[in-house]
Amino acid sequence: METLLIALGSGILFIVAYNTYGKYLARKIFKLDVNANVPSKDLRDDKDFVPTKKFVVFGHHFTSIAGTGPIVGPAIAVIWGWVPALLWVIFGSILIGAVHDFGALVVSMRNKGQTVGEVAGRVLNPRIRFLFLFVLFMALTIVLAIFGLVIAIVFQLYPTSIFPCLVQIPLAILIGVWLHRKGVNLLIPSILALGIMYITVAFGDVGFLHSFNSSLAKWPLAAWVAVLLGYSYVASVLPVWMLLQPRDFINSLQLVTALGLVVLGLFFAAFFGGAPIEGSELRPDLEIAAPAFQFGVLGAPLLFPFLFITIACGAISGFHCLVSSGTSSKQLENEKDAQFIGYGSMLTEGFLAVLVILACVAGIGLGIPDGEGAYLFGESAWASRYSSWQAAGGLGAKIGAFVDGSANFLKAMGIAPGFAVALMGVLVASFAATTLDTACRLQRYVVQELASTFVSNREKGLSANPFSLLTDKHGATIFAVVTAFCLAAIPLPGSELSWANVGKGGLILWPLFGATNQLLGGLAFLVIAFWMWRRRLPVWFIVLPTIFMLIMPAWAMTHQLFIQGIGKDTGWLFAETKNWPLISIALATLALEVWMVVEAFLAWPKAKGVLEESLVGEALSD
Repeated sequence: METLLIALGSGILFIVAYNTYGKYLARKIFKLDVNANVPSKDLRDDKDFVPTKKFVVFGHHFTSIAGTGPIVGPAIAVIWGWVPALLWVIFGSILIGAVHDFGALVVSMRNKGQTVGEVAGRVLNPRIRFLFLFVLFMALTIVLAIFGLVIAIVFQLYPTSIFPCLVQIPLAILIGVWLHRKGVNLLIPSILALGIMYITVAFGDVGFLHSFNSSLAKWPLAAWVAVLLGYSYVASVLPVWMLLQPRDFINSLQLVTALGLVVLGLFFAAFFGGAPIEGSELRPDLEIAAPAFQFGVLGAPLLFPFLFITIACGAISGFHCLVSSGTSSKQLENEKDAQFIGYGSMLTEGFLAVLVILACVAGIGLGIPDGEGAYLFGESAWASRYSSWQAAGGLGAKIGAFVDGSANFLKAMGIAPGFAVALMGVLVASFAATTLDTACRLQRYVVQELASTFVSNREKGLSANPFSLLTDKHGATIFAVVTAFCLAAIPLPGSELSWANVGKGGLILWPLFGATNQLLGGLAFLVIAFWMWRRRLPVWFIVLPTIFMLIMPAWAMTHQLFIQGIGKDTGWLFAETKNWPLISIALATLALEVWMVVEAFLAWPKAKGVLEESLVGEALSD
């Protein structure tokens, strides 16, 4: 019953927060105006800038920010105990994460849909713009390199998810083209597509499809990474209405229904127990099998600051500012929709993270196979997955903990085990894919903005200046995809160059991603704070989150470099086998953060009430 009360209590708390603090920010701080001009209408091109209904934008925004982040992070962080993880998710998402996403969305909308990096150059100074965009480029390169690997691992672990995931793409394109030509509502076609998707989950591994899935699951990682990056290129250059919007809306319906099933399964498990134990009618009780607090875990880093970079999506994630300012701000047809999209999506992701925590600390206890034909229950089941940092830290282990735990909730109400596991596997792979193609589109914007620094307006598109090729959407996207594949193709330190190892290169920089991602959140807060400070708007609510999100990732990165790398006894600088790409980028990132913070500190006293040059003449209340 405790598990069910936590789920219901957190859901109620998120609803209350949306209707109190969220509304306060919308009305009193950002002063959203239904009649305000928006980029989607002022700059409409029906490719990137497209006025869109708020529920469709919500589908795109939510599925893009969710991905596997709110699954992977909480699934490992519970090793420190479920209470710290739960508290950070709930209060982090309400007071920090949702404010960050909401603020980035509003600032971008009021700056013609520019990304946070572009806005930084105007509200701080041009140097900050270049430094910020460079940090964004590195972070997105890691995302593109690693998420192809994530999807490939999910396909290898759960081959039954392959066909349903592949079917989503032509379905989304058909719906997108049909709706664009007919101009009808997206809801009914998307519900039909959702029904087709569930049919493919139920029957997508029957007969020849089983052989199809099994053969694709055996593909080398390098092949999957190449195919998925190629798909990302296509998805990035197509108009948003053709693939991005319908695919993400379908996926959002899929996630909402899956969340509903998980919550319903929680009710059944709380009142009736889990699925009957094989060979008997006994049903295991639903109980939290993990400790509330657990310190000194073998191989685990310190709770402070690593909890706050391990759980990113689900509490706050710097990646979200890229989605808010990169794609969503170009689609909102009404400024007042920003609360629903920015603040509401983050709270929904927070609720997803709560369910992930409960699946990992209670769902697993309902029974998992021990690999020898028997089943483990309760504390024994949890300990088998979380005996040490190394045991819990593998990518497959984290995904598996959520899939098995949440599938146990579904099995508690009589859903067939094969369907339950396949449904959760499709869920993980689908959201990793939406993050991948959105990240590619965002990286295209970042590359174009960086290239424009070295190209005058009359040189754009001319071959005389090599950077001019990167101002074109195809050139920028190809550069983004090729760069990510080159990183993915590098074998891990100490590994030989072989088909078995090619594709894992994203793991070289992955230990750095958590801190870099959270640093982006701190820097985005800095940009939002400056934008508001120049307009004499209140900044009290953003000062502490800004300081917190600048200190925590810097502290974590410094600790990893000099004291203890994640899961390592020594810091990266003192390891016997040094990962120089990782070390170099970590040191450069720390230096860039210090540089940007110093620049901001010097500019802050002179910025109050002084509008940036390009907006002189605009009312201070805007």
